[in-house]
This record gives sequence, C-alpha cells and structure tokens, in this order.
Amino acid sequence: MGAPEKTTTSNNNSMQRVKVYRLNDDGKWDDQGTGHVTIDYLERSEDLGLFVIDEEDNETLLVHRISSDDIYRKQEDTIISWRDSEYSSDLALSFQETTGCSYIWDHICNVQRNLHFNTLSNETYHGANSELRELPEVELSTLPSILKVVVDSSITDQLCVTELILHDQKFFRKLMDLFRVCEDLENYDGLHIIYKIVRGIILLNSPQIFEKIFSDELIMDIVGCLEYDPDVPHVHHRNFLKEHVVFKEAIPIKDPLALSKIHQTYRISYLKDVVLPRVLDEATFASMNSIIHSNNGMVVTLLKDDTTFIKELFARLKSPSTAPESKTNLVYFLQEFCNLSKSLQMVQQLRLFRDLVNEGIFDVIADIFQSQDKKLILTGTDILMLFVSQDPTLLRSYVSRQEGVSLIGLLIILP
Repeated sequence: MGAPEKTTTSNNNSMQRVKVYRLNDDGKWDDQGTGHVTIDYLERSEDLGLFVIDEEDNETLLVHRISSDDIYRKQEDTIISWRDSEYSSDLALSFQETTGCSYIWDHICNVQRNLHFNTLSNETYHGANSELRELPEVELSTLPSILKVVVDSSITDQLCVTELILHDQKFFRKLMDLFRVCEDLENYDGLHIIYKIVRGIILLNSPQIFEKIFSDELIMDIVGCLEYDPDVPHVHHRNFLKEHVVFKEAIPIKDPLALSKIHQTYRISYLKDVVLPRVLDEATFASMNSIIHSNNGMVVTLLKDDTTFIKELFARLKSPSTAPESKTNLVYFLQEFCNLSKSLQMVQQLRLFRDLVNEGIFDVIADIFQSQDKKLILTGTDILMLFVSQDPTLLRSYVSRQEGVSLIGLLIILP
C-alpha cells in the first residue's frame, strides 16, 4: 500500500496545513482536499476530535473522534494515518511542515493518555484508594496534605494525581495566589512546602502540565516558587530573569508566537540548567530538552517562512549604512538562527540553507572575514562550517563562480 503524496506548497500559515487522503477500494489514496487541522471538542460532547477545515471555502473536510485504541501511525515525519471505523476506510493527513505534524501527533498522544488516565482513575476511585477522588482544596492548612498526595503516591496513583491536577482548571492559579500571600507574609514554612509541591508536580513529567506551568501566565510564579528550596540559600531567580537577562532583537520579530517560544525556551533552559539540575530525574530532564528542541524548530519554521523577515535581515547585513554594532548583533543572530536550524528535519534544513545562499549569505561571510574583530571572524567561520558540514556543494558552487574568488582568497589569508 503506497503512501499519500507530501504537501509541498509554501504558505506562511503552514504549521498545521494538511491534505486529507482516503484509501479507495483499489488501494490508492484519493485527495479529499487541503485545509488546516485543529484538535477541539466535538459538538455536544466532552470528547476531543480532529477537525480539518477547507482553506478556500471553510467547509469541514474531516471530523474524527480521537480514539484511545492504538490505531494511529506516523510516517516520514509528515504523515499521520489511521483506520477509521466511522468511515470504514483508511484516512491520512499529509502535513506541509514536519513541525505541524509533530505538534498534532503530540496532541493526539496526550488525548489518548488522558483517555487511559480517565479509565485508570475510574478504576482507582472504585478501589481502595478512594482518597484520590479529588485533591484537597488549595489552602494554607491543606498544603501538607497536597504535598503528601503529590509526592507520596505510587506510580499508578501519580497518573490519577496528574489527571486531577489537570481537571481542576483553577488549581495552579489558586496555588500561585497562595504562594504570593506566603511571600508577602514571609511565611517560610508555607513557601518551603509550596516549593516541594511544585517540584513534585514537575517530576510527574506530564506534557500537559508542562504546557500549563511553562505558559507566559504562570512561568515566572513557578520560578518564584522554586526559589524557596529549604536545602539551599535563597537565590533571586526572578530578579535575574527580569532585570539582568536582556533580550536583544538584532531585527524586530513581529510574530507573537515566535517571540513567546523564544522567551519560553530560555526560561525552561534556565530552570533545567540553573534552578533544578540537582533534583531532575533523567526522564524529566529529557522531556524538558524535548520541549526546547520542539520550540527551536517552531521558531526557525516561523521565521524562515516569513520572507519579509529574511529579506530585511539580509538587507541590513549587506547595507553599508548599518552601524558596526548593529551589524555585529545581526551576525550573532544569523549564527544562532543557523544553529537552531539543526532542530529541523534534514530536508527542511537543506532547503533553508539553499534559501540563505540565494539571499547572499556567502557574500555576508566574505564581508565578515574582512573585519578587524577576531570574535566576529570566528562567528563567520562557524556559520561557514555549518554549511560545509550540511551541504558542501553549496559552497563549491559559489566559489566556482567569479564572485566566489574573494571568499577563497580571504579563507587562505585568515590568521
């Protein structure tokens, strides 16, 4: 049985852009149309489903109730397929971007995990562990009870605890409100318990919980809670993140999602490497790295698809009127952008590098090599080595043309 064709058309809003395919009786995939896929609640139901809305006429191309059964398959990083009992046929979504495919795949897995948790929770509620029917109300007097539930539960009960935390939409808001009250009153006993609760919740290693606590709304309060480790001196992590970490925009990033992911990635990295390195287990450490990797891929995807952003970046790099300090920051940004491209799939990374060559990146590197700033020259060399390691034919093609002679000459005389 062959696979459906990949979607390749370019579009700035391509993250969840898909083609819908259905397998016909002849074993061939019929194209059902192109649209955008989301996961949302089905009408008059608490069940979640996949919705694909046609990009041209906004008609619904597909509605599929997500099943707890092991029916979904991910292929070639851009295709999700399954056997749909309601349609009595095989269906497939072919994504334009691998990042969009990973995003929807992760959400399907989370929905399935919740369905399994619900089944397990219902079984547990009717068993001996009836105390897990609900979490204690979030109050100062109940903090020890909440800590006991979060930290002292068995592995099976931890699944139920995770579900209960996610089910209570106000849990984190109440806990953060109580944290601020304890901090205002300098109630260190309460602050130490809240620290242990938040640490225990992080070690539950739930992707859905991470999605909540690493959000723009909660992340700084979570960092605040983790300042009150009773076993180490108090470190003012929030002050460092707010006052000493300066976000330099060498070129304005207008996409709010890209900006949000950039800030979130830095804060998660800070939590992982500075705040919690001695308490994280391997699984949670790996999960945080996975979020960082996914965010990096999303940021690069969003920026590379913004042709205005890329053209403005290279226009400033090439312009003789760009101030030296500004040009230096632009070069450092270009280096970081190229390094982040490692989060992309290989085919996408090669396509991006070819686009950057077409924009004149080798001309920019040649200009960098004429700088008196040795650190800047090393940065240009690092960018060049990335291209050589990924696709040396790009450089070979450039230097074979007349304009490439100067770059070769500069490479020869570099100190």
